[in-house]
Amino acid sequence: MNSIHELLMPSVVLYGIGSFQKVGEKAAELGGKTLIISDPIMNKIGYVQECKNLLKESGLAYAAYLNVDSEPTDLHVKEAMDICQLEKCDHIVAIGGGSCIDTAKAVSVLMTNGGMMADYFGTGKQLTNDPLPVIAVPTTAGTGSEVTKVTVITDSSTDVKMMLADKSLLPAVSIIDANLTVSCPKGVTAATGVDALCHAIEAYISRKAHPMTDVLALTAIDHIIGSIRTAYEDGTNLDARSNMALGSMLAGAAFSNASVTLVHGMSRPIGALFHTPHGISNAMLLPAVLEFTLEECTDRLAEIGRRISKDTDGYSDRELAIGVVNELKQLCSDLHITNMRAYGIDEELFMNSLAKMGADAIASGSPANTPKIPTLEEIKELYQTCYDYDFSQKMQLV
Repeated sequence: MNSIHELLMPSVVLYGIGSFQKVGEKAAELGGKTLIISDPIMNKIGYVQECKNLLKESGLAYAAYLNVDSEPTDLHVKEAMDICQLEKCDHIVAIGGGSCIDTAKAVSVLMTNGGMMADYFGTGKQLTNDPLPVIAVPTTAGTGSEVTKVTVITDSSTDVKMMLADKSLLPAVSIIDANLTVSCPKGVTAATGVDALCHAIEAYISRKAHPMTDVLALTAIDHIIGSIRTAYEDGTNLDARSNMALGSMLAGAAFSNASVTLVHGMSRPIGALFHTPHGISNAMLLPAVLEFTLEECTDRLAEIGRRISKDTDGYSDRELAIGVVNELKQLCSDLHITNMRAYGIDEELFMNSLAKMGADAIASGSPANTPKIPTLEEIKELYQTCYDYDFSQKMQLV
């Protein structure tokens, strides 16, 4: 049966080395005053000052909020919105990782629709007005937020990551310049790179996948798998950085249109409660979750296997699918990603939080997109498995 599918993307995507130099020109096209949203690291590196210079060259006035953290909360959103209102800004330029871009999206929504982020979470208040235009400039190759219709903000009062998805959250302009990712330290490169890979894999196995998102997801996997180790070991390699930036963007577009699955559903509560970087949480979960759902998506994992392995002739779909799980285990080891115990997550607190994390994961909606939809008890069991997960133990053909 034929179905009608929709593919949503930002109005303008600029990709390539040096594209950041266009930020002033694109902001001028939007008109009015700019609010720059970024973080202390981007300010220290000099990217914020470079942005200010480019805006000034285009004749634009600006204000700035530079206190976004690695896990954006409703408090960051409130602080940034206060500046946006005080300075009467007309659009936003977000420079940084997904935290900065997600904060900018949240501010853009509340500026024109009012209320607080919690009002829009779940089945809450609906957006009635277009958000302020956002120019997204990612400095990591990971979240894909520069091309998604999603923002994720932690509610500081409940420790729940609130996800809001609406096509009006797509940035007006996305600028993907791999030059800006060279400054990423190895740990950030690993975390964000695996996050992007999760986006691509989950989009491909999602129940909401369709032919257009499949192309995006598989192409993203090609770029990421082929370059992530090089980008991790040699951050100055611009070819690898460019492939990662492109792969991240494609993966973001894939999951924005096909949705993520159980990995992200389980990852968000870990980040909210234990402040683990999002990509690391995903990596700690990804192999075990794929083992859990392998029987229901063997054909799809096998296709991924054909993309990431040079010699696949003569292997069954099941062998190829298991090979993907084992390759991901090896990748995590190569990137020095540990399990939750080794990472330092408190065991007693973690085990006491299983029911809350499982309930929050289900409430996010993402687990329902998984080929094998888990029960609450299965999610709790998976959390326990992942706490002491052994990445060196290969999955066997049985």
